[in-house]
Amino acid sequence: MSVFTRITENELTIWLKQYGLGQLVNLQGIASGIENTNYFVITTQGKFVLTLFEKLTRNELPYYLNLMLHLSDHGIPCPMPIRNNADQILGELNNKPAAIVSFLSGESLLHPTPEHCQAMGMMLAKMHLAGRSYPQHMPNPRSLQWWQAKALEIDPFLSSDEKVLLQSELAFQADDQRHENLPKGVIHADMFRDNVLFFNNKLGGIIDFYFACNDSLLYDLAIVANDWCMNEEKTLDTARVYSLLKGYQQVRPLSTVEREAWPSQLRAAALRFWVSRMVDLYLPRSGELTHAKDPNHFKAILQNHRESVAELA
Repeated sequence: MSVFTRITENELTIWLKQYGLGQLVNLQGIASGIENTNYFVITTQGKFVLTLFEKLTRNELPYYLNLMLHLSDHGIPCPMPIRNNADQILGELNNKPAAIVSFLSGESLLHPTPEHCQAMGMMLAKMHLAGRSYPQHMPNPRSLQWWQAKALEIDPFLSSDEKVLLQSELAFQADDQRHENLPKGVIHADMFRDNVLFFNNKLGGIIDFYFACNDSLLYDLAIVANDWCMNEEKTLDTARVYSLLKGYQQVRPLSTVEREAWPSQLRAAALRFWVSRMVDLYLPRSGELTHAKDPNHFKAILQNHRESVAELA
């Protein structure tokens, strides 16, 4: 959530006249993240989050905005898109598609406990079940074909060892036939700690659904494990990953094929974010406030997953 498109208070004041949200009090850019332009917006009626979409098109955005409405209707705590006076949830600001959503209270966790991981597992499974009835479909735009294409673009920046590792893992994932047989549905695809809010030590909200898509549910769980359950050595912490999986399976038990595919999906999830972080580092977009994260973090996680066999509890 960086600031790529500058918005003035006067521009936003005019734009907000389309909404019944009162008068603008304060506007503040959000520096974390890397995909869209985001601002905290405080009006006389409360606090909201304004997003200007830098990559996603008007044709793609209804999937994400309607998904948040759908999940909210099914008891999943997530931001609610605000409708304008014309009953639309998607508008335009400074020639960019734009939406304003409700603000969720709470804070993300830097050091989640096993209890937090269990709560996260339960919520993720509930979201997966709620997504079963969502009628829209969005193929994962950052799947194997994307990884392969981006590998060619970042190749000039890589060391020889990195090139070998990347090509070896791409070949492994391309040959892994189990992925095709895994249960699929709506996934968040970016459920890192900074996208989950806790309030009074209870999970209170999930944010940033703009990587959501339809893909393997187990892959979504592996993304969570690779962030929530990692120790300083970049290996899975036994207590936390056990609690994550326990919480998930209390709501949605994993199938035999999912249990068998767990190690490969942990590797796929690590590969996806290693590649995307290298793209953000080596091929950055210009922005007023930007934040590129260290790709070596997920390179180390991937290497450790390749060297060990992760057993699914």
